[in-house]
Amino acid sequence: MKKFIKTIAASALVFVGFFAFNAGSTTSASAATKSDFTSIYKVAKAHLGASYVYGATGPTAFDCSGFTGYIYKKGASVTLPRTAQAQYNAYKHVSYKNIKKGDLVFFGGSAYSISHVGMYIGKGKMIDAQNRGVVREAVHAPWWHAVGYARVTTADNSNNATSSATDAD
Repeated sequence: MKKFIKTIAASALVFVGFFAFNAGSTTSASAATKSDFTSIYKVAKAHLGASYVYGATGPTAFDCSGFTGYIYKKGASVTLPRTAQAQYNAYKHVSYKNIKKGDLVFFGGSAYSISHVGMYIGKGKMIDAQNRGVVREAVHAPWWHAVGYARVTTADNSNNATSSATDAD
């Protein structure tokens, strides 16, 4: 019985220690700022019409996640995971009614089979790289099945002003 109690006590200490260690090492994260969105969108607009090539990460050709990664890196110095699925898994999800400019929009069969990503630019539109190249299009087009939306966060920003960024043209 003593051995059992010691095992339980040791497990509890490890459990508490794990959470205490992780609580002390967290960083505060915030969404892209208004100026971040403006910079990211400027980079994205400059590549409208660029070719789609599977696996390409720019600057003259892109696949969907290569494009979102490129524009965030060049526009806000934020490195996104390489694939659409990894980008979906990496960030806090938001509902469509709470989507803000600069949020990522994901498409596919389910949350476990993300096959496409674009960046929300306002007024129900996104900019993305797809078989027609880099284009602006409606988020809820008949050929896309929207699966979810995610807010890219950084530890460097302190404002959450993405929603008040200049309207996309």
